[in-house]
Amino acid sequence: MDVVSDAISAVRVGRPSSDRVRVSGRWCARLAPYEGAGFHIVLRGSCWLLPDGGEPVALGAGDAVLLPHGTGHVIADAPADAETVAGAVPFERWALRPRSPENTSHAREVEMLCGKYRLDRSNAHPLLTELPPLVHLPGHDGARPELRAAVGLLAGELDGRLPGASLALPSLLDLLFVYMIRSWAAESTTGAWPAALGDPVAAAALRALHSDPAAPWTIDRLAAEAGVSRPTLARRFTALVGRPPMAYLTWWRLTRAAVLLRDTEAPLAAVARRVGYASPYALSHAFRREFGTTPGRYRSGAVSPSASGS
Repeated sequence: MDVVSDAISAVRVGRPSSDRVRVSGRWCARLAPYEGAGFHIVLRGSCWLLPDGGEPVALGAGDAVLLPHGTGHVIADAPADAETVAGAVPFERWALRPRSPENTSHAREVEMLCGKYRLDRSNAHPLLTELPPLVHLPGHDGARPELRAAVGLLAGELDGRLPGASLALPSLLDLLFVYMIRSWAAESTTGAWPAALGDPVAAAALRALHSDPAAPWTIDRLAAEAGVSRPTLARRFTALVGRPPMAYLTWWRLTRAAVLLRDTEAPLAAVARRVGYASPYALSHAFRREFGTTPGRYRSGAVSPSASGS
């Protein structure tokens, strides 16, 4: 796998949820903080997003916004004062309300896709922890054709009437998450991880490590994979990623082990082989040093592989 795919796979649990919302007139809805990442995509019309403790953000047709850390926020028809925000209707109740006759007009109607992903932050990759509280991807600039295509497909599946919709919808929501993270990484001008993914040396080493973390990597072999000397690899990788290459590999192997313990019933010996440890004992020793508990206790307290919902 690659860094972005692995980073998402390590934290994602359960199934994403989503709502297609149509509203007009005056409205204001609150989404409380949650253990996950949320998103809104404006299909038609315009609205405002007011993040807790942040500046209001105007959203127009085609705009996508990701809240990767589950920040509480309000969405509304217009910028709202403190009193209006305090009286915002909880989103779960607001999204399911019946449409009153006075709200059936198409004047100022807004149509949105609103959803969230459930995340296990105990396994968060630094690529995801580095994300800002809010990622705004405007739709008016004509960029990000893959994201636009995913939004179009999602809009067609949300009513659940097409054959196979129950399988297509969560897959498309996962694809949407990948595209939003990918767009941020490609367009961000700050942050270590966008720089690391854009650096040919660090990126080549990361691709190698993530494609086969169980391989018998050495610094010499990894430097050859990146096409540079050992000192050059160590210097550039450490500066951009924040850990020396072999320290990053150890951390990632143990993170992968935690994910396998959480999501599968594979025996510890099988988990050890899949992440590059010669024996269950060697994995257990390293795992306890990293996580402060044994693999067995971690597994018993982790999210069930059958967990679903948000």
